[in-house]
Amino acid sequence: MFFRKPLSLALLASVSLAFNATAIEDSLDKQQAIDTSAAVSQSRIDSMVEQTTSDLQSYRIASQRLESLTIYNQQMAKLITSQEQEISSISSQISEIDNIETGALPLMLKMTDTLGQLLEADVPFLKEERQDRLANLQSLIDRADVTAGEKYRRIMEAYQVEMEYGRTIEAYRGVLLKGDTPRTVDFLRLGRVGLYYQTLDGSESGRWSNHLKQWELLDSTYRTSIRDGLRIARKQTPPELLTLPVSSPAS
Repeated sequence: MFFRKPLSLALLASVSLAFNATAIEDSLDKQQAIDTSAAVSQSRIDSMVEQTTSDLQSYRIASQRLESLTIYNQQMAKLITSQEQEISSISSQISEIDNIETGALPLMLKMTDTLGQLLEADVPFLKEERQDRLANLQSLIDRADVTAGEKYRRIMEAYQVEMEYGRTIEAYRGVLLKGDTPRTVDFLRLGRVGLYYQTLDGSESGRWSNHLKQWELLDSTYRTSIRDGLRIARKQTPPELLTLPVSSPAS
């Protein structure tokens, strides 16, 4: 009977310790289960957030592409409308080309012939250059690969050049064909009213006579004026009054 009470207390203590250990283990197991469940839930949440972010980014990209495509389609619609109008205009012009060329060709032929007559009647300055220009125009008119507009533009350019000759002064060096011996001389052109020459040593001067259609000698009184005219044309001296014989225009 003396040892019974301590034995009971020891048993109670042992049972209490076993119960506490089981309770602790159960608590730990439950906490571990809760932690595991929370980790799984967090993983699902993270996955859903990532998917939502990806979907939102895809939506924004799709929206931007839709906006770009809408603007592009609107611009293409305007371009197509403009092209259709241009095609209609070109078709209308093509249908009128035959009529335009039929009416313009006789005029261009007449203008070219008139230019040739002008060269024949005019003083013979820059003769080769002007004849080459006329020959090119005559060849151009016969070409089928050149439009009527381009032909007319080139003819008008030639007329413009001829008009400029009438109001300019020019000095150039060239070959004088007088008699059987060609000579290099300085030529002086005063508009279309006077064409003169002077040998390089200044010993001889002359002018073109439209009446005689040939070169004629000038006396020594005109040599200084021709020399001064050459310097003025070359911008070596300021303009001044020149005393020179001129030809009346040919009809």
